[in-house]
Amino acid sequence: MKRLTTLGLIAGLCTVIGLFVSSGPEAVAAALWASGWGAVLVVVARFVAVAWAGLGWWVVFPRSDRPLLRACISVRFVREGVNTLLPVAQVGGDLIGARLLTLHRVSGALSGATTLVDLMVQALTQFLFTLAGLGILVALGGDGPIVHYVGLGLVVAAPALVAFYLVQRRFGQSLLQAAINRFAGQREWRIFGAVDVLFEHLRGLYAARGRILTAIATHLFGWVIGTLEVWIALRFMGYEVGFLEAIVIESLAQAVRGAAFAVPGALGAQEGGLIALCAVFGIPAEAALALSLIKRLADLAVGLPSLMLWHVMENDADQGRSPAAGIGAALRARFRPRRALGPAYGYAAAPVDAKGE
Repeated sequence: MKRLTTLGLIAGLCTVIGLFVSSGPEAVAAALWASGWGAVLVVVARFVAVAWAGLGWWVVFPRSDRPLLRACISVRFVREGVNTLLPVAQVGGDLIGARLLTLHRVSGALSGATTLVDLMVQALTQFLFTLAGLGILVALGGDGPIVHYVGLGLVVAAPALVAFYLVQRRFGQSLLQAAINRFAGQREWRIFGAVDVLFEHLRGLYAARGRILTAIATHLFGWVIGTLEVWIALRFMGYEVGFLEAIVIESLAQAVRGAAFAVPGALGAQEGGLIALCAVFGIPAEAALALSLIKRLADLAVGLPSLMLWHVMENDADQGRSPAAGIGAALRARFRPRRALGPAYGYAAAPVDAKGE
């Protein structure tokens, strides 16, 4: 898997370099410069979209077992940072997030179950968002290879979506228990009841249709918030793009990025997809590449503090402290003054352990 990821990274880098060279680095730089403050607004929109996704995760929880909203939002930022910036095939961050949520007094089974449901809702809403984008493209008179390729992709994605749902139901529980019994070879693995507890939580979560529908509506609106990135960036570059056209570009570009999950950061795939989609509305390749650069700037602006927040959370857990509750807390923890100067300088004395260290 590591070798495949490395090959994908090399191919993506070569594709990106080729696209920039063929489009003209000066033209791309000019389009990027023309975006001005639009790039900053795109970063703000990304922060809002990720926080909104944390809200979509939070509403899945039963009312009696819900963690603080800020806990779900902060862990959701960590999930985003890991999936965006680290070579984990866009799923490693969700596993890390499920574990981090247990630091906020959420049981492991409930944390894992809500993460699976949240992933299911995200996948479903992205499917619906892509379907809406394709429908808008057709309604606007679009036709040709893009419509056919996206339509084929949706046909392939639909059974995968259904399969992902089924493995979270009783069918998946039976398969998982059979696999454990066969490969473990000992029924003692069942004593802990981890599988049964996980699927019991999943049944309870899916039975609460009101919360599931609320989560679906929340995530759908989150995809619309993400559309602001395309609309703002292109508008600041001087292109009169309507919000419906921006939905088409964003929804289908996200579908391309999702299909290239094995390539770190979807390098090359995102750039190529944006060039093809922007061309449908008469937007030149250099502007599409500038849009991709702005999106990658947002990846870094959100992802790097999120990775720092992950580090602070892990450090707090090792020290037995309550985990940091947000990116602001992570930055304060990272850059707070050292406490070795003592109370005479306004700092609390540093704690001393049993060894005097």
